[in-house]
This record gives sequence, structure tokens and C-alpha cells, in this order.
Amino acid sequence: MYSAYLTVTSLAALMNGFAALMNFVGAEFVKVIADKVQVSRKWMVPFGLLLAAGAAGLAVGFAVPALGIAAASGLIAYFICALWAHVRVRDRNVGGAITFLVLAAAALLTDVGCRLHW
Repeated sequence: MYSAYLTVTSLAALMNGFAALMNFVGAEFVKVIADKVQVSRKWMVPFGLLLAAGAAGLAVGFAVPALGIAAASGLIAYFICALWAHVRVRDRNVGGAITFLVLAAAALLTDVGCRLHW
């Protein structure tokens, strides 16, 4: 279980860190998605900060388990809201939000499973 936890959580941290970076630099595809779901581009940096905090929390969670659990939970909430933003405007392009949501949930489950020795 520990190797699954390391793999899934590392992947989640890296992917969320990359997503945060794309928000910070104002990548065109992020702007297109924001426009599509009718979210102001002014929110790109705050959303990037949330993603970066989640990525950092997952990474630090290897040493401080409670922080990793909190970070994964926060990312789950973030991506539920992201999914809702797509549904709200009837955008069927939800693959990214679902992928990140499932990855955050997998990080949480493997973390808890590892700590409880499942």
C-alpha cells in the first residue's frame, strides 16, 4: 500500500503543481477554459494559489500526515467546484476536472489506507 500511496500522491502533487504553474503564467488553454465556464480571468492566480497549496500540502504530507489528508480533501472540494462550473454552463468537456478529482480522491484514499494499514 505504501508504494501505491507514494506513486499516486507524487503524481497528484506534480500534476497540481503543473496546473498551478499554468494558471500563474496565464497559459492560453487555461484562459479558454475560464472563458468557457464563464469565470473571470482575474481568478486565475487565486486558483493557481489553491492548486499550489494543494500540491505543496500533498508533498509535505509525506512527513506530516494530517497536512497531506487536509490537502487531498481541499483538492477534492476544489475539483468538485470545478466540475460544477462546467456543469453549470452545460460544458461537456469535464475530463480534466474528473481526472484531477479522481486523482485527489485516490491520494486521500491511499494516504488513509497506508496510515491505517489496510
